[in-house]
Amino acid sequence: MTFEINLPAGVRSRFVPDINGLNVHVLEAGFETPDRPLALLLHGFPELAYSWRKVMLPLAQAGYHVVAPDQRGYGRTTGWDNRYDCDLSSFRLLNLVRDAVGLVAALGHKSVALLVGHDFGSPVAAWCALVRPDLFRSVALMSAPFGGPPPLPTRKVHDPIHDDLARLPRPRKHYQWYYSTREANDNMQHCPQGVHAFLRAYYHVKSADWKANKPTVLASWTASEVAKMPTYYIMDFDKNMAETVAPDMPTGDCKWLPEEEMRFYSREFERTGFQGGLQWYRCGTTGAFNAELEMFAGRKIDVPSCFISGKSDWGPYQRAGDPEKILRNGCSQFRGIHFVEGAGHWVQQEQPGETVRLLLEFAKA
Repeated sequence: MTFEINLPAGVRSRFVPDINGLNVHVLEAGFETPDRPLALLLHGFPELAYSWRKVMLPLAQAGYHVVAPDQRGYGRTTGWDNRYDCDLSSFRLLNLVRDAVGLVAALGHKSVALLVGHDFGSPVAAWCALVRPDLFRSVALMSAPFGGPPPLPTRKVHDPIHDDLARLPRPRKHYQWYYSTREANDNMQHCPQGVHAFLRAYYHVKSADWKANKPTVLASWTASEVAKMPTYYIMDFDKNMAETVAPDMPTGDCKWLPEEEMRFYSREFERTGFQGGLQWYRCGTTGAFNAELEMFAGRKIDVPSCFISGKSDWGPYQRAGDPEKILRNGCSQFRGIHFVEGAGHWVQQEQPGETVRLLLEFAKA
């Protein structure tokens, strides 16, 4: 079953068929006027094209043809395999780039004037800009910094931090490795509190509404430093994600994500499950596809780039080191880093006005 999408007037929903094996569902604004420059918006986990609903009209009013797809593994886009034991290669980063390239061509555009990626959409956007700078002419990364391709050699080395986290006095585990386990989807899709309550708590704890979010630079990639992050990133070893966020289920209405809008997310993930998005994490944690990324070792994003995040977002600090230094290492035309007051991880939903202002300021520079 699918549910109607409550969209602002001027934003439409439609499907673009035959894109790298997918029938891609997109939200679209500014489509009435031909020959507009394209702004392509890529969501993260666990989100949807719907996550961009608050910024699409303002960007269209600024002159863009704005398109936000449900990416491979998400929402109403079909053609992907939701089995844990599927061919994981279809979810690897360079195939996600191929999805974006195919969508741009199908939309009839020769290039993308403004590419924006949030959360896991950020590395997808980064690789789009790195691999095809002729097509993706500028890129705004949100919440997840890009430090460049993985270095050579291709030799797989076990990261001892996972063993060290498990040996802490309070044993812990990294959320990306939890998301890569066979049981993660079932833990979330069939959790005791239900998908709606799970997502409500998950969105809450990663927002500025959860006052315990006070991110800081980690001094090193060690268990003791990494464990300073909240448990939605560095989880208690014996808990799943639904159990982790349940104690912080908020009371009362959320101003930036009211129940009607929250219900759309929960109904979609109740219908599809989370495995499609979790496959992206598995591609990274297994290291199975690092070799093709290492072919680009030493390359940088050579189109204008910027970074936007909520001031209360731990996302920019998941890796040890200063996020601006990380970004400048991966981007040769880096135009600045911006932390938005009153926003956590979901910056384009929590503070859409400031997000749009920063994007347009970047686009004009």
